[in-house]
Amino acid sequence: MKKTNFDTYLDEQMREPVFAALFEQAGEMWDVALQITTLRKKAGLSQKELARLLKTSQQQISRLESSGYEGHSLSMLRRVAEALHARVRVVFEPDVNEAGLHVAEGGAAYGVEK
Repeated sequence: MKKTNFDTYLDEQMREPVFAALFEQAGEMWDVALQITTLRKKAGLSQKELARLLKTSQQQISRLESSGYEGHSLSMLRRVAEALHARVRVVFEPDVNEAGLHVAEGGAAYGVEK
């Protein structure tokens, strides 16, 4: 498939460590929002109905489903998961660059002794 101008631009931007980190963080937030929205809709619930089940406001559900929201608490995510018959799983992964080296704060790469 031929690369679009956007693909080329994104490839260039992803070479910048700060941009790449922010892009990845945005993707993580988008993923959480999409999962909550998808599970809620699959359950046949509106935001207002889910809010009622959780004894919270529709506005709070809207925030949780927003890709820009960063205030997720583990306890709220667990409550949402329980109401939607799901579970929460948090995974910590090593920060590894394209060469397979761990990346320290500031972007310095280092190897891992085996």
